[in-house]
Amino acid sequence: MKMEYLPMLRRWISSLIYLPVALSLLACQADRPLAAPQSASQSAPLESGIATVEDAPKPALWVIKDEDTKIYLFGTVHILKPGLNWFDSAVKDAFDESDELVVEMIQPDPVTMASIVNDLAIDKSGVSLRDKLSEEDRLNYEAAMTALDLPVNSFDPYEPWFASVSMSLVPLMKSGYASSSGVESSLLSKAKAQNKKIVGLETPQQQLGFFDNLPEEVQIRFLNFNVATISDMSKGMEDIITHWSNANISALAELMNAGLEEKIVYEALLSNRNANWAAWVDERMKEPGTLFLAVGAGHLAGHDSLQEKLKERNITVKRVKY
Repeated sequence: MKMEYLPMLRRWISSLIYLPVALSLLACQADRPLAAPQSASQSAPLESGIATVEDAPKPALWVIKDEDTKIYLFGTVHILKPGLNWFDSAVKDAFDESDELVVEMIQPDPVTMASIVNDLAIDKSGVSLRDKLSEEDRLNYEAAMTALDLPVNSFDPYEPWFASVSMSLVPLMKSGYASSSGVESSLLSKAKAQNKKIVGLETPQQQLGFFDNLPEEVQIRFLNFNVATISDMSKGMEDIITHWSNANISALAELMNAGLEEKIVYEALLSNRNANWAAWVDERMKEPGTLFLAVGAGHLAGHDSLQEKLKERNITVKRVKY
C-alpha cells in the first residue's frame, strides 16, 4: 500500500469506531443489494483466529466522581472478532457497580432503521453514484466491487458516503469481524439482563447525518480512497484493536488521529461530538448515581478527547489502574 494512503486509511477505519450506527447499515438493508456481502463471505476464505494482542486484554478505564455521582468512561470497539475476553477485572466491576449504561446511540428496530437509512442514504438528485466518478475512478470502483463479489451497480442509487461505509465493512466481515461481537452489543445485553437504565447520547438520524452532511466532494474522496485501500482494511482494524486491548492510549491516539487534513471530517466525527458529550456529562454530574459511559475508543484518545473537553469544564478525570 502506498504510504500516503496510510493516514487516511486509519482515519476511515476509525470512523467505524466513532459511529456504531454505521455497522448496522448492511443488516438493515437485507432486502436491497447489500445482501450481497453474505454471499461474498461464503465465497471467500475467512482469516482464522481472533484478534491478536500482546497480553490479556486490559482496555483503559477512567472515572469522574463527586460526593454523590460517579461516571466511568470506557472506550469501545464497535466491531470485533469472537473470543476476545475484555470484560473482566476493573471493567466488569465498574459496570456491575453502575446503575445506568450510556452509549452513543440506541439502535431502533430493523424496520425503523431501514427507513432512516433510506431517507438519508438514497441520493435525491437522480444522478447515479458511478456517474459522479471520473472515468478512471469509475473503472477502479467497479474493479473493487467485483473483487468484493458485489454487483457493480449495488450502490448506484446511494450517496457516496453510504458506499464508502458499506464497502469498508465487507472485508472486515469476511475476516470474521462482527458488530454482534462488538463491545456495545455485549454491554447492552448485560445491561438489559441486569435491568439497568440505558441512555443514548445521539439519535440514529444524528449519527448518519454526520456522514450525510459532508460535502459531496469529500464523500467522493473517501470513496476513491476506500477503493484504493480495500484490501488493507482488516490489518488497519487489527492495529487499532491491539492498541485498544493493551491500553496504549498515546499509540491509539496517534494511529486514529493521523491524517486530519480534512478538518470538516475531524470536527464532525470527533471534536464537536466530544464537546457536546462533555456538556452532557457536566449536566449529569448534578444528579446522583453511578453511570458506565461507553463510547468509541477514538473519543477517549488525543488532544481533543472527551477527557480534554471535560478538563476545559474543570471536571477531573482519573485513570483507573488495574
